[in-house]
Amino acid sequence: MAQATQEFGEWPLKRLMTEVVGSGHKSADDMTREQAREAFQRILAGEPDHTTLGAFWLANRWKRNNAEELAAYADVMREESVITAEPDCDPVDCGANYDGKHTTAVLGVGAGLVAAAAGTPVVTHSGDRVPTQKACAYKHVLDELGVRTDLEPDESADMVDETGFGFYYQPNFNPGIHALWDRRDQMGVRTFVNTIETVANPANADVHLGSFYHLAFAKKVSDLVAESEQLPFSRVVMFQGMEGYDDIRPGYTKVAEWSPESFEDYEIETAEFGMDLESEDLAVDDLEADSAAITEAVLADEREDGFADAIALNGAFRMYVNRDVDSLEAGLERAREVITDGSAEAVLEELRAF
Repeated sequence: MAQATQEFGEWPLKRLMTEVVGSGHKSADDMTREQAREAFQRILAGEPDHTTLGAFWLANRWKRNNAEELAAYADVMREESVITAEPDCDPVDCGANYDGKHTTAVLGVGAGLVAAAAGTPVVTHSGDRVPTQKACAYKHVLDELGVRTDLEPDESADMVDETGFGFYYQPNFNPGIHALWDRRDQMGVRTFVNTIETVANPANADVHLGSFYHLAFAKKVSDLVAESEQLPFSRVVMFQGMEGYDDIRPGYTKVAEWSPESFEDYEIETAEFGMDLESEDLAVDDLEADSAAITEAVLADEREDGFADAIALNGAFRMYVNRDVDSLEAGLERAREVITDGSAEAVLEELRAF
């Protein structure tokens, strides 16, 4: 990881506010890549006054960042904050919204363990109570399951190679972003940091699985990856997940796929895959404890309800994204096999022993 830049150009955040981004949603200009890079270098170095930083974040939110600006921010993050550690295998990078979920169970841990048992390595990453929601994320479910999460990046890479499933902890692999926690918390609204942290890609994976609220956001993230000089993804698959997380919502789900050659979107009707329920049916009272308990029970083949169907389908989707199966139907069949024969539960036990 490079040290945060201390020698800057001619664009402090206050000048960017007054001359470029700060004049309101309709009249503000976009920054050049160089201006956006310098802005984020200054932010990571702790140079801006707190008031100026908050105003800059809010102006970016009003103006709406374009893909080139977001790519510049992501590139600086990768250059000056992210500590990468590559496993020997090539996993799917699962970068769910770091600020978590409030209502429905987190299914991504169970889905990742199912995919790992089926031969698709999976990397997950999150922080701890990230603003603005500060809700339940990957770390909290893994903690409840008795899996060690305060890992250094090299340990995370070893976890992937030994078990097929790995967790990277933001304070350890992305310390520059973690250092912004207090400032982000005081904002009260999301900033562009919430977007770029999900594509930090600490394992240098080739394939990214993410989620979106609206299709336009999936296109913007895909364009971010295309514009980036530091992100090695050759494939990005995003879907309209529950609460913006990387759990496929019951019913109609929009999916977007990007590669350097194309961008396309299509729909999944989850009832066609045995997921005949509503999102409300996946709600739980205690996000951490209930998500962990459901994950344990599904992996032990002790549930045959909507949660079991949802974890199997999400596991199948991870296999499909990594091109390890030809179709979701084939992935779903494989997911149910590794649950029934105990392979998925065995991965969880390996994680607990790591």
